[in-house]
Amino acid sequence: MNANWVWIRLPQFQEQRKPPKPPSKVEAELDKISNLPSDVIDIILEHLSIKEAVRTSILSTKWRYKSAMLQNLKFDEQCVSTQNPLTFANIVDQVLLLHIGPIRKFKLSHRDLLATADIDRWVLHLSRSSIKHLILELGNGQRYNLPSCLFSCEDIICLRLHNCILKLPSTFNGFKSLKRLNIERVTLTQNVFEDVIVHCPMLEGLILKNCNGFTHLNIDAPTLKFLVIEGDFQDVNLRNTLNLEYVYIALELNVKQKQVVGSSSNLLKFVVHLCHIRCLEITSYSLKYLAVGALPGKLPEPLIYLKVLSMSVSFTDLEEITTALCLISSSPALQELEIFVHRDDGDVVGEVNSWLENLDDNSNYQFTQLRGIEITCISGAKAELDLIKFLLLSSPVLERMTLQPASGDGSLEMLKKVVQFRRASMQAEIIFLDP
Repeated sequence: MNANWVWIRLPQFQEQRKPPKPPSKVEAELDKISNLPSDVIDIILEHLSIKEAVRTSILSTKWRYKSAMLQNLKFDEQCVSTQNPLTFANIVDQVLLLHIGPIRKFKLSHRDLLATADIDRWVLHLSRSSIKHLILELGNGQRYNLPSCLFSCEDIICLRLHNCILKLPSTFNGFKSLKRLNIERVTLTQNVFEDVIVHCPMLEGLILKNCNGFTHLNIDAPTLKFLVIEGDFQDVNLRNTLNLEYVYIALELNVKQKQVVGSSSNLLKFVVHLCHIRCLEITSYSLKYLAVGALPGKLPEPLIYLKVLSMSVSFTDLEEITTALCLISSSPALQELEIFVHRDDGDVVGEVNSWLENLDDNSNYQFTQLRGIEITCISGAKAELDLIKFLLLSSPVLERMTLQPASGDGSLEMLKKVVQFRRASMQAEIIFLDP
């Protein structure tokens, strides 16, 4: 047979190839999702709940195992579905069992009481995974006793505990990398608290709210920059905290102790280790606590970096007013001042009013950086109005003073008095808000 016949194809016998179908809109969108860069996929998954992240495994082959490799895991009430027979504990167990790679951040947030054995199992798993951020926000029922394996997490950077019992094992060597510690509604002894703080050499932020087991708070933290204290503490001692830049203190105990002549000043003891403070917030009964002891007119060492000062002040208490004025006058760089008028039973004594009146002509009180003042819950009492007059006369670059009365009664008469006060700043604007 002639070989030429092998290569001859008649046109009528050639196969007619059909043009490919254009992809549907859904297929086109899925193709875009499949071709997203891996780092973009990771960012998307981090913003989804665990339940939503697991569902993305059906999008494409590239997404199939992405949810199993998440480094940030968050478990809360949204994980449980009424259409899914799995319990909350089953879901956490399944995710951890199928997880691939390290877990850097783990958040457990649940209002209901969870079985201690379940949480113990999860914490043990995390302690073997070089966890860096651990958040346990447990319900307000029985407090969870933290297992000893938690204290072996040497790489942990951020630890947040809510409604727990904290006891240190004898093998605890400290959290060498811990930078942020947040403990709220935690039971621990004073020795345990102090041991934890001392053995966190990198600690920069500390939040302590409504803890029990001790009443005297001693903090020795040379690297600390951020501090929040709320609770029924009788005494607060700061040592080696010269790097603190922000402090919020809200002591809930109403100090009944009166000043004793020659007694040490709580204010001086508190601020001596705050030489780099930039923002100071003093609420609840904290100013009453700071007012105990001998009060100076000004601090021996001014707070030269303080720019924002916020205080809750009772204008029926001479010591509180004196303490507030001492802090204001000892802050030459102050730019923003906030005062909340705190209500205490009792009438203001005459010496308070006369002492404030004598400040009008005192040229030593000049706040050359103060630009904004906000005073809320004012009643129009003479002590309050005298302070407003004093601040207006002593603030040459003041831009605004915002006042908010406690009620509408007498607010118009109060406004008429305030607008007649002389101002050191021609640019100062007085803003009067509704109660």
